[in-house]
Amino acid sequence: MLQIDQLSFWEKRSYFENIDFLIIGSGIVGMSTALFLRKKYENAKIVILERGYLPTGASSKNAGFTCFGSPTELFDDLKTINEKLVWETFSNRYYGLQSLFELVSQSSIEYSQCKSWDLIESGVTNEINAEFINYINAQSKKITGIDQIYSEDKHAANNFGLDNIQTSYCNQLEGALDTGKLVQELYKKVISNNIEVLFGIEALSMENSSTEIEVATKYGEVKASNCIIATNGFAKKWIDDDIKPARAQVIVTNEIKDLKVKGTFHFEKGYYYFRNVGNRILLGGGRNLSIEGETTEEFGTTQLIQNKLEQMLQTIILPNQDFTIDYSWSGIMGVGETKSPIVKLLNKNTAIGVKMGGMGVALGSQVGKTLAGYF
Repeated sequence: MLQIDQLSFWEKRSYFENIDFLIIGSGIVGMSTALFLRKKYENAKIVILERGYLPTGASSKNAGFTCFGSPTELFDDLKTINEKLVWETFSNRYYGLQSLFELVSQSSIEYSQCKSWDLIESGVTNEINAEFINYINAQSKKITGIDQIYSEDKHAANNFGLDNIQTSYCNQLEGALDTGKLVQELYKKVISNNIEVLFGIEALSMENSSTEIEVATKYGEVKASNCIIATNGFAKKWIDDDIKPARAQVIVTNEIKDLKVKGTFHFEKGYYYFRNVGNRILLGGGRNLSIEGETTEEFGTTQLIQNKLEQMLQTIILPNQDFTIDYSWSGIMGVGETKSPIVKLLNKNTAIGVKMGGMGVALGSQVGKTLAGYF
């Protein structure tokens, strides 16, 4: 590959000179930031650097859940986190989805408000009671204006052909979308708004002066007036903060004849999650089996977790049914001790928005809007 200093006058002028905003990372956060910047600055030169030939971390690898708060997650969080902060997180996720729908149409990304079910397995102590459901309904109504979001559904297991489930709790507002189409639609919108995306260029380091940012790549330096870092789980080299990578493994089955599962589901405090994609089952999770091993920036799958996911299919999701695994992959999330993303100015011309905590679909566009608002 040519070095930047070997490029033509035309190439340098079109792609690398007089950059007003340089964004590192072309995932949901990066592309959303670019689009919100374009709304503010009609004539600004905006360039996105992406190290892979596709968005590398989690944006095009996630399960496509539009979730913002399950009863078991809320119950657990309220044990250890300030109540106000728990509901702020809920609100940020809920309204983050609305920010996403400002950028892309629901139909273009095959969004479906298909509901979600929080499953309680047989033999597990169920700490959720009617009083708690009433409480979270009252709190969530204050935020959304919608009544009775949550309800117990004792018939879900039978209706969806599940086994070893004692009861479930339905969230009527959650749903699913097509992750691939989401990234495609954001990319189309970025290109149509005269924003350049340069794939295959990894930002290695950064030097900052009062007037200019210099980002080092293996092809040479890229200079810009302002820089936004949107690398989520790969952010540790940019900031010494509460963030670390977290690998998530996912599998998809073959097409299942007469599949009963319709909607999105999670159990074991959200460590496992599944949905139908047409007549296939997508199942992810198992990071809790090896937290240390899955705290990595390396992509890949492990026999331990893949075996557990297949076991879940056999014992809970597709009992007494034959299936094969057609796809398996991993994505890298950004997580930390707290659930709040890191969104801040590092100096007057550099900002960062990372640590989506596995909630990039819900949070990413709102984080992008906040980042654009810094400039």
